[in-house]
Amino acid sequence: MPASTAPQPILTEFKGGVARLIFNNPARHNAMSLEMWTHGAELLEAFGRDDNIRAILLTGAGSEAFVAGADISKFGDERASREAVETYDRAVARFQQVMRDLEKPTIARIDGFCIGGGLAIAIECDIRICSEKSSFSVPAAKLGIGYAMDGIRRLRTLTGPAFAAEIFYTARRFSAQEAVMMGLVNRVLPEAELDTHVDNLLARISENAPLAIQTAKRALIELEKPEDTQDSASCDALVLKCMESEDYVEGRTAFMEKRKPVFKGR
Repeated sequence: MPASTAPQPILTEFKGGVARLIFNNPARHNAMSLEMWTHGAELLEAFGRDDNIRAILLTGAGSEAFVAGADISKFGDERASREAVETYDRAVARFQQVMRDLEKPTIARIDGFCIGGGLAIAIECDIRICSEKSSFSVPAAKLGIGYAMDGIRRLRTLTGPAFAAEIFYTARRFSAQEAVMMGLVNRVLPEAELDTHVDNLLARISENAPLAIQTAKRALIELEKPEDTQDSASCDALVLKCMESEDYVEGRTAFMEKRKPVFKGR
């Protein structure tokens, strides 16, 4: 009998200029292991270098969860000592930094639980779309875990201080309707409409001029930094690059000819 092959903890799909990164641990609601944090960061870095990829989707396998935090069943091995905890935390921090540095649009497709580390992943994405059944929480206060200031800042940027305080202080689970009201997600859709909406969104983004999108993304990255460290010169250089590009000529020509432009990213 052939040896069984363990399922890959992260799956990837490529279609129409879109790379999909799928957290694949459905038996545990796609909870994250050290391997998933590490391999996920490597894949995202590769996506960022690939000129054929124009947008990146992050989602969870199955229909129950995006990511439901850390995989506690792995803690005996992955967080059994201070050194192991530091290794795990470095992997999480690297994944998050890679997300922040990506100069391509990132979209979170959320269908079900988006808890703890899963919410931390989702809020690093540029856009978050969820189904009506989705729910969100940061349970750190229920577990006696101190939440790092940077993670609190990221959430506060989206929701404002009052909602951020409610999320962290109560540690309760919020509905999709509450999440959109607080600014955690862009859209809430019936589950049957989720994939169509996300596919249409990705198609629209991937058909637009890559250099123009990169320019907007770079500005968004810089605006997240303290004002005295923002690199406005790099943003200005990208604006000029757009104006001198073949895509700029194609955009104007297509408009005059009343046809859809075909952008090449140069």
